Amino acid sequence: MDGMSFEQEWSALKSGADGTDSTAMRLNQATSPDTGPGGGSRMDGSGWLVLERDDLGRVGHAAYTLWRKLRTSADLSGGAGGKGAGATERAASQLKAHSFLLGAELARTAKFWTSQVNTVLQGCAHISDHLDFSKEYQGEEDRKIGAQILGEDGKELPPSQISRLLH
Repeated sequence: MDGMSFEQEWSALKSGADGTDSTAMRLNQATSPDTGPGGGSRMDGSGWLVLERDDLGRVGHAAYTLWRKLRTSADLSGGAGGKGAGATERAASQLKAHSFLLGAELARTAKFWTSQVNTVLQGCAHISDHLDFSKEYQGEEDRKIGAQILGEDGKELPPSQISRLLH
């Protein structure tokens, strides 16, 4: 296969015309005509795999939106503005001030609620941050790989040479 252009060698590998076992080469097939594994990739019609990062962005945005809405609407200690007590804590304080036993239990419930909401908030922030990082990191890795698979002449290396670089 040496001496062939990338397109010639790739076409030969996809069709199995070179006499090799084409079952080892599955890059030109996907689970459906439109999407590859995980739905974040697709084939472009010429056998190239195209990775789409829109899914990462949508999930990260949903996590951020949930974080923002929960943070501003949950009855947390500190309230929506970050100052003072939430409505439940204020009610508990008033009940305790008037000697209602329910006040202490309501305060305990508010403390538990705040703890649980904070756990969900941390999870949402972690998901959003991680997906933002993953998206940027994968883009940088794609650029590095793209630069590595070009020959010294600036042309794409054929699959056989790329395979030798990887082994």
